[in-house]
This record gives sequence, structure tokens and C-alpha cells, in this order.
Amino acid sequence: MRARRPAAGEDRGSAVAEFTLVSVVLVTLFLGILQLGLVVHVRNTLVACAAEGARHAANADRTLGDGEARTAQLVAETLSPRLARGITSRYVDGGGARLVEVEVTTTLPLFGLLGIDRALTVRGHAVDEAAL
Repeated sequence: MRARRPAAGEDRGSAVAEFTLVSVVLVTLFLGILQLGLVVHVRNTLVACAAEGARHAANADRTLGDGEARTAQLVAETLSPRLARGITSRYVDGGGARLVEVEVTTTLPLFGLLGIDRALTVRGHAVDEAAL
């Protein structure tokens, strides 16, 4: 028996199957990159909110509670009120200066803004003006 070589017209329809298979891979890759960008955006925004809350609390006429409230307000305005739940603040020693530290612990977004609860923690610091 001789091996039969396919004729030129017998590959018809394979482009559709190849396009479907390649499209699935490309769409999955694109959505993964998009989600990674969202995670980085959420993290950077939370860091900025925590730092602004620490600066607010570090003013001479403010308390730690004021900084927590300001951080919660900023997180709710910029991202989602759902992410503004785990906010704490405290005074820490920063090499001889007293610092205000605001810590935000929230959901790590894995699928849109849904994800692992309390898996992302960021901190913001500012020098306490009242201690100067």
C-alpha cells in the first residue's frame, strides 16, 4: 500500500479550527494581563490612600481616628466602599521620629474586584507633627 498524499483542497475548514484554538489562548492571555493590571492599580491606589490618611492623621490637630476616617473615605471614593473595611492606625518609631502608620487590609482582587478576603495589606507613613 502506498501512502496517499492529501489533495490541495482537503484542508478546507482547518483555518476555522485553528482560529478558534488560537483565539482561546489569546483571550485568556489578554484577560490575565488585564487582571494583573487591575491588581497593580488597586494596590497603588490603596498605598496612596493610606499615605494620605497618615498625612491627615499626622497634622498637629488631628487624631489617629481622623486618619482612618480619611483613608476609608478615599478608598470608598476611588475604588469601592467594600474595600474600605480593614483600616487601622498606630504610632511607630521611625529612626528617632514618631510616625503615624495607617494600614489597609482588604481583598486581593483575583476575578474583577472579587478575590481572597484580607489577602492584600498596604501601609502608609507620615511624620507626626504633634511630636515635633
